[in-house]
Amino acid sequence: MEINSQIIQGNIEKAKMGDQIAFTFLLDFFWNEVYGFMLKRTQNETDTEDIVIETFAKAFDRIATYNPEYAFSTWLIAIAKNVHIDILRKKKSSLFIDITDEENQQAYNVADSSPSAEDELIKEQNLSSLLECIKQLKPHYQEVIQLRYFQELSYQEIAEQLNEPLNNVKIKLLRAKKLLADIIRNGKKK
Repeated sequence: MEINSQIIQGNIEKAKMGDQIAFTFLLDFFWNEVYGFMLKRTQNETDTEDIVIETFAKAFDRIATYNPEYAFSTWLIAIAKNVHIDILRKKKSSLFIDITDEENQQAYNVADSSPSAEDELIKEQNLSSLLECIKQLKPHYQEVIQLRYFQELSYQEIAEQLNEPLNNVKIKLLRAKKLLADIIRNGKKK
């Protein structure tokens, strides 16, 4: 079947109404275009995969705002650029500031830079809280979160381990992250 603009527009309209099959179609159809564009910008496959997943998550959250006067791929690439810029800003703001030799020596003379018992406790509580939120997900979502973020497998490695197509893994991870964010957000409101 040849995919034309009518089919694409039909799937966009279905996606606006929450149709998961339409979301999957759009992800499959536009993934390579957005991925290729971002790979040229980042020169890093892992960063590109994360940016593209985030792009589709944002696009699907805001699909009601899509203006059909513009190409859907143009809209997705604009979102991808913004996601990339946000990531660069976060990285830049987390970089160390320039310090003088005197300040460097003072920092070196600090007695102990290892985490305190309180720091370790807070870290354990945060991890424990996160794991409790993950346990609220369906098992297949728990599994992809575990493989991606705790075992740090690539999307391809996860697909091979689960014996599933790569796009299924990407969609599953996208949904798992969205559901987990909702669980965390709702948990903080209580």
